[in-house]
Amino acid sequence: MWIVDNLNHALETWNSALEALWGLLTQSPEAFRGGAIWGVMVTIHGAVQAIALGLLVLFFVVGVMKTMGSFAEMKRPEAALKVFIRFVIARAAVTYGLDLMLALMQVVQGLISNIMSASGLGASSPSTLPGSIVDAIAEVGFFESIPLWAVTLIGGLFIIIISFIMILSVYGRFFRIYLYTAIAPIPLASFAGEPSQGVGKAFIKSYAAVLLEGAVIVLACVIFSYFASSPPPVSTSVAAVTMVWSYVGGFLFNALILVGCVKMADRTVREMMGL
Repeated sequence: MWIVDNLNHALETWNSALEALWGLLTQSPEAFRGGAIWGVMVTIHGAVQAIALGLLVLFFVVGVMKTMGSFAEMKRPEAALKVFIRFVIARAAVTYGLDLMLALMQVVQGLISNIMSASGLGASSPSTLPGSIVDAIAEVGFFESIPLWAVTLIGGLFIIIISFIMILSVYGRFFRIYLYTAIAPIPLASFAGEPSQGVGKAFIKSYAAVLLEGAVIVLACVIFSYFASSPPPVSTSVAAVTMVWSYVGGFLFNALILVGCVKMADRTVREMMGL
């Protein structure tokens, strides 16, 4: 029957999006799409690194001029040692920044794996249409099925739309990780000067927040999976259209909470960690 097929198609779209989301969160950006995108970002990172080394000297000179009152102050051993150490640290951050970012990424991926293991879920739980609703729809006549068409059409359309919104949000996180990787040497070079070091600190905090979004999204998926394992109760004593409306409404409510958590994962992380 078209009504059942429409609802099943919408639920299949939702399950596919949830499965793709689950797979993306357990996959590192290095392995995504065979690593082709990551390879290009690493190449761009190397090209930007050469520019960042030039900016490193500029940030260092400007920082020394603004923090040192006079050249005589620069002659003091402790002052000279301080600026020298700052320059060395900034130089190391630019040179080995990619390695540091990969190490942080591995830590977060380990956190995501631990959350999944502790939850006892190896994958997302698929949502299926209850048999009581299928039986009730099969018993309705032609005229009684007209309002059911409207309910399933609207409900199915909403489910498909929020499925695409959810998966696009997770793909957006991957894109931001690639962007941070490619442009990283420029903000990291700002550590060479004390007045400009705020740029580098903001970059590291923002990058950490993007990575931790994955942990928040996994937690949201775990919560939703347990909600999906016990679907909204459906009363068999009411009309078929009421049963379908009750089920679709309850499903959409839970799904919208999940999509909201996924969309607001960045804000949640910043509020949790104070980033």
